[in-house]
Amino acid sequence: MSREVLPIAQRYLVAQQFAKKEKLEKGAGVTWTATRFNRLPLPQSPLSEGVAPVGEQLTISQVTGVALQWGDLVKLSDVAVITTMYDLIQQSKRMLGVQLAELMERNTYAILMGGAQVNYVNQRGSRASLVAGDVLDVITINRTFSDLENLGAPFYNGQLEPDVTREIEHGTAAADKTHKTSDHFVAITSPLVENDLRQNATIVNAWSYSDISKLYINEIGYWAGIHFTKSNMVPHWTGAAAPAGGTATTGGSLSSSTAYYTVVTASDSLNLYNEVVIYQHDTAITPGGSNTAISYVVPSTAGYTYNVYIGTTTSPVQLATTNTTGIGVPTTGPLTGMATNIAPGSTVLLTGLGAYQVPPPAPATGVTVYRTFVFGAEYFACTVLEDVSWTTLFEADKSDPLNQLRVVGYKFFQGYLILNQQFGAGIESSVSNTGTFG
Repeated sequence: MSREVLPIAQRYLVAQQFAKKEKLEKGAGVTWTATRFNRLPLPQSPLSEGVAPVGEQLTISQVTGVALQWGDLVKLSDVAVITTMYDLIQQSKRMLGVQLAELMERNTYAILMGGAQVNYVNQRGSRASLVAGDVLDVITINRTFSDLENLGAPFYNGQLEPDVTREIEHGTAAADKTHKTSDHFVAITSPLVENDLRQNATIVNAWSYSDISKLYINEIGYWAGIHFTKSNMVPHWTGAAAPAGGTATTGGSLSSSTAYYTVVTASDSLNLYNEVVIYQHDTAITPGGSNTAISYVVPSTAGYTYNVYIGTTTSPVQLATTNTTGIGVPTTGPLTGMATNIAPGSTVLLTGLGAYQVPPPAPATGVTVYRTFVFGAEYFACTVLEDVSWTTLFEADKSDPLNQLRVVGYKFFQGYLILNQQFGAGIESSVSNTGTFG
């Protein structure tokens, strides 16, 4: 047995560096609200001599974000600590630290996925319309950049609002700016999307000259006013054919005369940073007679857990409820009794329509789609109510009178929100390399 501890696979964590940090005051609840004064309309005509204009009214818009408490822990027995050659306390802290960083990255992408502005490569119009050859290209990047610029998304290193005196009296100093100091947007993309960009001669040439002027963690290059960074936690989805489906049976509360559609999604059971396989919707099932439930067998691919959505259209927006136990269905928390986290190959009884939750739209079967995020300054924020705190419990107490357990854990209280939808956009594309060898 070697005393050396081998490293784990690296996650490239980049999203946190771009979040605007906002501190919530303790005692003021968990909701953070920011106010924006809306711009005034421009006058339609010049002033008349001696006549005051009608004037304008100030109007506002607001955005809110909710901080949530997150945390986890590792329990160790005294026997394990005493008999193992490794420092299990130290390794617990190390692995929890890795988990903490990845959790914050995942939570950041969860809010970024709420961005309303999306461009699809080759102007396909939807995720389902993308085909295997629709890789990210110069045209789509330029289109997204110009879309954001046209909307007035603020640049990093740029002014958030016009400085009228400076611009009129002194002019701008754009000629003095370099890659490193110029106004720019930021992009976060996947290494597999980067692979396609590196096969574009125009971009490769630009990146070769920008290597010396990188600004951000995991930056891969500057091109056309955008500093590109990469992360292998960027959300992606693979379309899969509809599963075998279910059969009507008894034991639920579904209507016996209504047609129901189901959609199944699969999540990586280790990383759990998004639902990565989206199955096409099944054909309709109408329970009929005394049948008020659907017996459903989820796919059996190892390494994934499954969610089942149900509704009366081909685009359900609710998780199915279930009373099936022993297959991973949550027994605590807000998703108790929902058909989520189901073990591969399990038979689950779908008994009704549960919590509102929208599954990711499915790409075409066999196509993997990645989203690239492009945004300007002040696009999204991280609201912090309580910073990360660590707990180490090594002493005996009433619940552990013989001091047989060691506990290491952490918790924090924070949330994310998009400050202005117009300040950022997503680009969805397929990739030429699906990430498999051979």
